[in-house]
Amino acid sequence: METIEQITKKLQRATGEALEQFSMIEDGDRIMVCLSGGKDSYTMLNMLLHFQKVAPIYFEVVAVNLDQKQPGFPVDILPNYLNKLGVEYKIIEKNTYKVVMEKTPEGKTTCSLCSRLRRGTLYEAAKNLKCNKLALGHHRNDVIETFLLNFFFAGKLETMPPKFKNDAGDLVILRPLALCKEDDIEIYSQHMNFPIIPCNLCGSQENLQRKKVKQMIADWETDFPDRTSVMMNALQNVSPSHLLDRKIYDFSLLQDMVSSDDALV
Repeated sequence: METIEQITKKLQRATGEALEQFSMIEDGDRIMVCLSGGKDSYTMLNMLLHFQKVAPIYFEVVAVNLDQKQPGFPVDILPNYLNKLGVEYKIIEKNTYKVVMEKTPEGKTTCSLCSRLRRGTLYEAAKNLKCNKLALGHHRNDVIETFLLNFFFAGKLETMPPKFKNDAGDLVILRPLALCKEDDIEIYSQHMNFPIIPCNLCGSQENLQRKKVKQMIADWETDFPDRTSVMMNALQNVSPSHLLDRKIYDFSLLQDMVSSDDALV
């Protein structure tokens, strides 16, 4: 059984590897940390505050929460927590809950529309707060689950990149926890006693494909331990020439090369 000190070091090490491998943070960055009130975003904020202290560069952190006006949302929890932490923050109030509930057909999941509305609001907030980067709390399990969801249901090889630019090209989005295990985050969160705010908009939807994929991965991990590590390594070890996408590998050029070689014989 690992101690909380070991878990903390694992999370710091994995976050540090992600920051370094994907060149996430540079001197002078102002990073907007999206804080939902869940275990992942609380952990991400703590990890970035840690590296803000120990990194050899200077960068700023601004915590931002989007109050979507969900019924019963405890509006005081995050301000109280962030004031005690001494972190600069901004609470944005926007009734996206009403829009999502009105526009989503009965029996359909709300995640897609909710995500689009939330993303647009947060991108705008980052610009208003003069932030050049925005950090999201997705972890390693999210990356793998998204890959399998796209593979099985969307017909594409794609997942959540650890770093990318928005469509407008004026904001860099980071996922500092991309190499962190969800189990470690769960243990760390419980030890830190974060004031968790449950999402009653999407968290109760039992028909989500993501939940089915999560269970499938858990079953695999039981039968074949450490499968998630193997899958994560696979996402970082891609051979375009051994796939079938003509947009990323020019198979016609390969044929031309073979013809040229034959001509020399």
